[in-house]
Amino acid sequence: MKNLAKVNYRGFIVPVVVGVLLWLLTAVRPTGISVSGWHLFAIFLATIIACITKPLPIVGVAIISYVLILLTGLVKMKFALTAFADSTPWMIAMAYMIARGFVKTGLGRRIALIFVRNFGKKTLGLGYSLSLIDLLVAPATPSNTARSGGIVFPLVESLAENFDSKPNDPSRKKMGSFLTFVEFHANLITSMLFLTAMAPNLVAVELAKSLGVNITWIGWFEATCVPALLALLIVPFIIYKMYGPDIKETPNAKEWASAELKKMGKLSVPEMWMAGIFLLTLVLWMLSSSISLDATLIAFISMSLLLLTGVLSNDDFLSEKGGWNVLVWLSILVYMANRLTKFGFIKWLSETISKSVGHDNWIIVLIILGVLLFYTHYLFASATAHNTAMYGPFLAVALSAGAPKMAAAMFLAIFSAIMASTTHYANGPASVLAGSGYVEQGEWWKMNFILGLFYIVFFIVFGLGWMKIIGLW
Repeated sequence: MKNLAKVNYRGFIVPVVVGVLLWLLTAVRPTGISVSGWHLFAIFLATIIACITKPLPIVGVAIISYVLILLTGLVKMKFALTAFADSTPWMIAMAYMIARGFVKTGLGRRIALIFVRNFGKKTLGLGYSLSLIDLLVAPATPSNTARSGGIVFPLVESLAENFDSKPNDPSRKKMGSFLTFVEFHANLITSMLFLTAMAPNLVAVELAKSLGVNITWIGWFEATCVPALLALLIVPFIIYKMYGPDIKETPNAKEWASAELKKMGKLSVPEMWMAGIFLLTLVLWMLSSSISLDATLIAFISMSLLLLTGVLSNDDFLSEKGGWNVLVWLSILVYMANRLTKFGFIKWLSETISKSVGHDNWIIVLIILGVLLFYTHYLFASATAHNTAMYGPFLAVALSAGAPKMAAAMFLAIFSAIMASTTHYANGPASVLAGSGYVEQGEWWKMNFILGLFYIVFFIVFGLGWMKIIGLW
């Protein structure tokens, strides 16, 4: 006998109450907001809250919200279907498929083992190896959770086990706790470095586009590359000093990695095809603006090549739930956010926030907004939900204060990545790694608070400084 799927009905209480109350307060809405704009805001805010309370997975919440805006007449069906015509969610869905090839062929694990073999003589070297592994696969892995939990963390577990470092045990501090925390922060930094390294980046790009700021793949990389790579060099060393492992030397790591590589054998044909298609994808993304080739089309070309070469099968394509999930919920959430802009709600909100900030210097306004974006993440369990709710309005405020478009968009995008340095529920990788048993919750909050302060200062100085050097302001 089949059972009904589990639904967290209690999770509906807060979003429904908030949504209904806001709807009933339409008559006393602020001046400057239309009735349609207020009603859509009520549904949108309820949606964001539901992404936090999680009565259903985010795709289920998004579909219900989509139905509500149709039933209430806020959007007609023929216009609502355009939500799924946006190219960005399709690009990220195809990138999920590309990432699947890394796991299926074993290329991701092979790359990881090669780095450990070559740089694993010391525990700090292992930390940098994990960072390099994350860096290498990040451009084509838009699920930072899949990258961390599916490719890198299994390696962390294997290394820790090899040195008798166990989770939920004092021995975790031999090595497991250090490597786990380094991987989290490496993932955080690489997620900021590439446009296609995590889903919230794509949300930021779409919301920026609605405000007249067009961010290309290479434009994103140019704005983040130097400060992000500097951070990737500095942060593992900070963690080593702040939360160092008991085992400093790891002479056995090289032998272990070599033995694992020997078991894998020579580079297989599927791995070769995967590597070639991955490199082709990166090159085309980098050149996309100069060769007038759409980034989404490039992702489709890569996916087609993976199917034509047999690296991925039709079943692999259809069973990639992560990609299809993100296509649905990202399309709907971005569509709703764009409709709020068209209804004039975002303009009103940005003007209100601008008055509250109350400063004429756009740099000071931008810094205040970045810090607010960072610390309000304590209230969110999803970077995507947070970006969807606040990135657009904050960018609008920065632009109204006179901030250069690209500099403002990228500065806030950087902060929407580093804000993961807050809680154990800040994003998917945080949930996976903090729940591993290698780092206690209190340690997680304390160390992330310290590193959060470092990130804020570092990216205000080096982030804005680098953007000045390359002419973004």
